Amino acid sequence: MAALPYGVAKVYGHYMTINYRESYGMHASSGVLFNHESPLRGPEFVTRKISIAVARIALGLQEKLTLGNIDAKRDWGFAGDYVEAMWRMLQQETADDYVISTGETHEVREYLDIAFNHVGISDWEKHVYQDPQFFRPAEVDLLIGDSTKATEALEWKPTLSFDGLVKKMVDSDLEIEKAKAGK
Repeated sequence: MAALPYGVAKVYGHYMTINYRESYGMHASSGVLFNHESPLRGPEFVTRKISIAVARIALGLQEKLTLGNIDAKRDWGFAGDYVEAMWRMLQQETADDYVISTGETHEVREYLDIAFNHVGISDWEKHVYQDPQFFRPAEVDLLIGDSTKATEALEWKPTLSFDGLVKKMVDSDLEIEKAKAGK
């Protein structure tokens, strides 16, 4: 149920931004940002949960990773690119609303494949377990955004590929886990 209040709060914030812009003439833009990831993402998010586990498995500090639905598809982009988009929104003469996304969809399974292969583990399936308790009851099968408006009006597009994002996150967690382990 945690996702429901989170989603409702986001919709509320979006419409309040529009309300203040239209009612009070404020220069207030709203961005609908699809999943934006980085090494700073919290460990409770699947991308970071995977990058930490992959690093630990590669270093011999962990054996397995337990996940929910690895067939879920998401539009993941680099948070740094999304910050650039937000900055560009605020530079516009007229405030507006924009969708910020990569326009690509990738399965959790694909994230796993890139992450494990990056550390030299091709048979990752033996390390990954799916647990039904981690499946979301109201799972959205496919999330993908259309940032055409942002591309045209803001002259913005993502610069870091999905492959590059996964590797960046794994590399960061490899360094963190090596430091923790004194390696």
